[in-house]
Amino acid sequence: MRKTTGRKDDIKKKNSNTKTKENLKKNKRLNFSVELIGGLVETRKVVNIFPIDCPFGREQHRFIFKRKSKSTLTMSDSTNGHYTNGHSTEPVGQHWRVGLLNAQCRYLTAESFGYKVNANGVGLKKKQLWTLEPFGDDDSVCLRSQLDRYLSVDHFGNVTCESEEKTEGCKFFVAVANDGTGRWALRNSVRGYFLGAANDKLLCSAKVPGPAELWTVHLAARPQVNIRSVGRRRYARLSTDHESIHVDANTPWGEDTLFTLEFHDGRYAIHTCNDRYLRFDGTLAEGLSPETLFTLEFHSGYLALRDTTGRYVAPLGSRALLKTRSQTVTKDELFFLEDSVPQAAFVAFNGKYVSVKQGVDVTANQDEVSDHEIFQLEYDIPSKKWCVRTMQDKYWSLQSSSGIQANADKGSSNSMFSLDWHEDGSVSFVAANDRRVVAKKSGHLYANGDEDQQESRFYFYLINRPSLVLKCEQGFVGYKSNASPKLECNKAAYETIVVEKDEKGLCFFKGSNGKYWNVCEDGTITVDSDVRHGFFIELREPSKLCIKTSHGSYVMAEKNGTFKVNGANYDTATWWEY
Repeated sequence: MRKTTGRKDDIKKKNSNTKTKENLKKNKRLNFSVELIGGLVETRKVVNIFPIDCPFGREQHRFIFKRKSKSTLTMSDSTNGHYTNGHSTEPVGQHWRVGLLNAQCRYLTAESFGYKVNANGVGLKKKQLWTLEPFGDDDSVCLRSQLDRYLSVDHFGNVTCESEEKTEGCKFFVAVANDGTGRWALRNSVRGYFLGAANDKLLCSAKVPGPAELWTVHLAARPQVNIRSVGRRRYARLSTDHESIHVDANTPWGEDTLFTLEFHDGRYAIHTCNDRYLRFDGTLAEGLSPETLFTLEFHSGYLALRDTTGRYVAPLGSRALLKTRSQTVTKDELFFLEDSVPQAAFVAFNGKYVSVKQGVDVTANQDEVSDHEIFQLEYDIPSKKWCVRTMQDKYWSLQSSSGIQANADKGSSNSMFSLDWHEDGSVSFVAANDRRVVAKKSGHLYANGDEDQQESRFYFYLINRPSLVLKCEQGFVGYKSNASPKLECNKAAYETIVVEKDEKGLCFFKGSNGKYWNVCEDGTITVDSDVRHGFFIELREPSKLCIKTSHGSYVMAEKNGTFKVNGANYDTATWWEY
């Protein structure tokens, strides 16, 4: 909401207009506004830093410098979604891992040898990743490389990346271009000039930013996320008629709350699980267009999305419909991204889905999947075990009778289970008493199995991943080239893989060309088959999984980006980030 003080504001506005006219004569344009955002006051200083006769134009290139008062909306040590779904009433702002792309389409790069820094990266890989951190109490930031060294500028304009601590030379102020591209200019605090690149060399010698000083921000978060509104404190979800997006979910549950942020020419599209794109007017489109692309902005550790007309995405009305409206940023226009925690359904030996539909007893007795048959798998790092959460915020727990009930709060040792994966793609739960969970003929679950048996095996379905984006240390999984259906795992851009589910935990992977994965004689994988070939998914960590063929061989990442099926060794299988 906007803070007003009656007639005093009119007087101030009149005085401000007089000063503005004077400043325009000096080839500068100053404008101040005060906004009340969730209890904090932000002062924005809008500056046209280009001269009147600048070839870029006066109106096309304005930058917003932000200075804020003491605020509760500050960044924290969380990084891209390390926030458990539904377990906090108000998430704090985030650190962001980003890539910075210059006008020559080259990434800012921190070399491993000698802490050299340049602008010659052709893709967003490890050397091109930077952590955007707050410098102090104001809106200044610093950039930390993957070697934990800070980008800095000395008094002579030399750019280095050797500092282990934040110094004044590491301090930058961000100016966002108001030309619809969302590009950044980084003004160094010590030097007072803007960071730019000449060929691959970094410089800090420009008093005003030109094309060489403008950087496209490429968000390096996992692209498949849950979106939480800061103002509404709710999650975005696809509507029941699959025609719009509403921000009214208390907990991100199921595939309808999963969205893919797609990077296209410096801007982002919001891709839904039904293969549609959000338009500025709140409708969903079948393909990409200027109306489905949004500029990404960072405000106090949160995200804002702006359309081509300068309006920001926000949930509107009683239905919290997601669309653009306002040209100013308040809490309603701010969003928090969370990594989508794995949610799964399990089928027991009797062919029934495990469910809590009938109460606290965990029972395999349902024929179809609803919210009661979907369980969130939350990983406990110290114990390397899993907690199984229901939509009612309760956890599976081992009872004194060895029965399994969904009546526990998180944290108890009796609510932790180990996962034991089998060759046929099924999984067993090992409870706190070191016994396997088995399904009785009645469907009730008990942790009293002594050895591997059919009743202790459950087929696994990753429900909230109707599509996958796979990544390893070398890069994303994508096509070798536009003309080749062969997959490799060293790509800067990813291929979205559609997941089709079948009986007994089998999955079929389909590419954007409508063809299915095919394992060639040499083990490499191409996306050119009209026949579906089955694969299994094995969950290893909240953000990592293994992929195995129906014959028990794992899909591996090998040297030079080779993506192939090679071996059945569980311990050496590649863990794919998804």
